[in-house]
Amino acid sequence: MSLQSTDPIADLLTRIRNAAMVGKTEVRVPTSKLKKVVAEALKANNYLTDVKEEAGKPRGTLVITINKPGENSVITELTRLSKPGRRVYVKADEIPKVKSGRGLVL
Repeated sequence: MSLQSTDPIADLLTRIRNAAMVGKTEVRVPTSKLKKVVAEALKANNYLTDVKEEAGKPRGTLVITINKPGENSVITELTRLSKPGRRVYVKADEIPKVKSGRGLVL
């Protein structure tokens, strides 16, 4: 039995970050619509190779394949800026650049 996370996006990012740092090619997380959208956005920007959804009861699983895990990982840092306890609101033209424009802000 797994514990329910109060911040599912932070949980997703932590699982992906940890898997990439230890060289795992695949990570499995409990699925949700929001997690799937975030994972698909990371896939569209070539941080992930594949995102698949496996059916299951009571809830399915997202199987996420990481692009180049380990020392040559495309993912070097994953950070959540706006958190449930501290929301960050900015206008579209004020979204900060990440890693001199080489990063991604979702």
